[in-house]
Amino acid sequence: MKKNIAILPGDGIGPEVINESIKILKKIGEKFGHHFDFTEGLIGGKAIDMTGDPYPGATHQLCKNSDAILFGAIGEPKYDNDPTMKIRPEQGLLKMRSSLGLYANIRPIRVFPSLTNKSPLKKDVIKNVDFVVVRELTGGIYFGKKGRSKDRKSAYDVCSYSKDEITRIAKIAFNLAKNRNRKITVVDKANVLETSRLWRETISKLKMKSEKLTIEYMFVDNAAQQIIKNPRQFDVILTDNMFGDILTDEASVITGSIGMLPSASIGNKVALFEPIHGSYPKAAGKNTANPIGSILSAAMMLDYSFGLKKESQTIYKAVEKTLKDGFGTKDIVEKNSVSTSKLGDYISNNI
Repeated sequence: MKKNIAILPGDGIGPEVINESIKILKKIGEKFGHHFDFTEGLIGGKAIDMTGDPYPGATHQLCKNSDAILFGAIGEPKYDNDPTMKIRPEQGLLKMRSSLGLYANIRPIRVFPSLTNKSPLKKDVIKNVDFVVVRELTGGIYFGKKGRSKDRKSAYDVCSYSKDEITRIAKIAFNLAKNRNRKITVVDKANVLETSRLWRETISKLKMKSEKLTIEYMFVDNAAQQIIKNPRQFDVILTDNMFGDILTDEASVITGSIGMLPSASIGNKVALFEPIHGSYPKAAGKNTANPIGSILSAAMMLDYSFGLKKESQTIYKAVEKTLKDGFGTKDIVEKNSVSTSKLGDYISNNI
């Protein structure tokens, strides 16, 4: 199999972790007889510095013409620390999601047995935790109308959803649940928000047409508590853009490090794969960042975009063995931790 992959390293630790993903994909190609072509594009703060645009037209064309996209991270302190800047790295990410139609974000939350001691939660609480969050990605408050009053003493952000937007993301969650434990938890704030009531109304009608699925509804404040108290109760969580953003960052704590978690952003055509962590500029260039989230994102790409399930599972097993052998970056291994590139080497060798 031959595939073209767009590589968007971005800012901060993005280039370092994505280099390890490329290393792993090359090893998979050697082992299974595939060929992956990698073409790099600009996004985020580096793109602003070089072109004045956080998501240049050339990057958009690269993404459209690729079979899949592997993304690092965006964010630079000089932009984060100045809220008055009109052009910001995050605008590039939002523009990319919107222009490529990447409406569904899938974030698996899985605890590796060898890292249970790294979680702040008790072992008996997190044992065998394995659920997926399906987050709507191109609607809601992040994409609604926003602005300031003329005197700049008040501001507004509008949260808006349509039935069509809710239906298409719900179908993604339904299909995932059918291949898992057939249970969906819809997380919302329907006691307060009209958009949440529309979510419930729309999903309730869809459920009547679906195969045998268990669907429950949970307010977001309760869900935030339950993810910590009893995370094993969840199978597939379906929620809107902002709630999904917050809950998945909370859920990352369960795994022991936010550096462990991958994600997929899926649309009608091309899909994007990225670790859920940010650019972590303090660690940039130090070769200390955890590349596993990025490497597992590459594994998701092989499965979701290319249908290479065996190859994808090979990466998961290689990561699992590496962790079991006691190797990891400093966020997951306190003594004798290894560098970003060295951890990538260990995982590659296990493949």
